[in-house]
Amino acid sequence: MHKNNILLLEDDTNLSETVCEFLESKNYHVTQAYDGEEAEIAIYERQFDVLLLDVNVPNLNGFELLKKIRQASNMTPAIFLTSLNALEDLEHGYESGCDDYLRKPFALKELLFRIETILKREFFHAPNPKLSIAENIQYDTHTNTLFVENKAVLLQHKEAKLLKFFLQKKNEIISHELLMSHLWEYDEEGSDDTLRTYIKNLRKIIGKEAIVSIKKLGYKLTI
Repeated sequence: MHKNNILLLEDDTNLSETVCEFLESKNYHVTQAYDGEEAEIAIYERQFDVLLLDVNVPNLNGFELLKKIRQASNMTPAIFLTSLNALEDLEHGYESGCDDYLRKPFALKELLFRIETILKREFFHAPNPKLSIAENIQYDTHTNTLFVENKAVLLQHKEAKLLKFFLQKKNEIISHELLMSHLWEYDEEGSDDTLRTYIKNLRKIIGKEAIVSIKKLGYKLTI
């Protein structure tokens, strides 16, 4: 079973361990960081599904860290976990690019609920419902429809599912294993050849260079 990856930036070691143990018991994989620079390195080294960020941490605070990675086009959803409760702090958090804001002390079940709610969203920080893939190619995130020169293109179910997954993780390297587990259910039998065929078919529509093969790592959508 695929586990969602979570980065936890929290310099209180006791709280960090408590949150980590709880989330791992709920089938999440948690990477712990205790200062902003350590968290920044982790974010650039691997893919995360959700970022949990304390604000007042050493070296690079949570607001500055999130603002920095948003400027670098990293749209991983983020939740601030902080004891700051002034209205201007809340405003600062959302201006930095967060998706949610949870004040300390918080119940672990509430944190889990916030994480699960965010993971149910399909696209993050999309400025409008139509994502531009190329000059005459767009994807409508509301209807999950691909348009080429304003005409809807009919994709096979798995091809449509694959394109949507690439768009959700734009500019991220997606491992072969993750693609396989996303496209095929546990009772279905997928294959490397079929995956390559789906990718080949998508390349014919959105451009050969749009989906890049990264040797031994996986694939990346670069648009």
